[in-house]
Amino acid sequence: MTLSGGPVFWILLAMAVASAVIFFERFFELRRAQIDYQDFIKGVVNILAGGGEDEALSICEDTATPVANVVATAIRHRNGSEMSLRDAVDSQGRAEASRLDRRLASLSIIGQVAPLVGLFGTITGFIKTVMLVNSQDIVARADLMDAAMSAMTSAALGLMVAIPVAVMYGILRVRMDRLVVEIEAAASQIVGYLSAPKEAS
Repeated sequence: MTLSGGPVFWILLAMAVASAVIFFERFFELRRAQIDYQDFIKGVVNILAGGGEDEALSICEDTATPVANVVATAIRHRNGSEMSLRDAVDSQGRAEASRLDRRLASLSIIGQVAPLVGLFGTITGFIKTVMLVNSQDIVARADLMDAAMSAMTSAALGLMVAIPVAVMYGILRVRMDRLVVEIEAAASQIVGYLSAPKEAS
């Protein structure tokens, strides 16, 4: 249980490393997924207005971001009914949001479990302290302090893991929510453009 290699310490260390890996992987993935969707939609609409559906689709495939994937889905279903177009875009939008949300749940779980693991270490540490007192007539002060410090260290380590993880999760959630809003806005714009001629006819 001590800082020198007890099970609780190593469990919390593994959780800290895992959360850092998840955070940086998700952070850079969400950063790559973010584009200026308004300029992108304007460019695609200009190309579509000139009859360049294949060129617009190629641009979307080359961009390969969630917004571009949603727009590409809309272009592929442009000749269907408005309902089928909206259903296809909504389905793709949900798939993109789910892909962006990947591993965020793991980060949230780590943030919730880490303090409990630390608390478990604290309780077992105090149990060992009581057992040490009961098992010997004379207990050295150093032994009691060592057992007590081991117990308190576990609680501190649990919080040291949980607090940064909570911050990391919040940062990723804000970026994630912003991207979802942009996906929904892009989907609404491209569907509105592609369905307008059908309504006019």
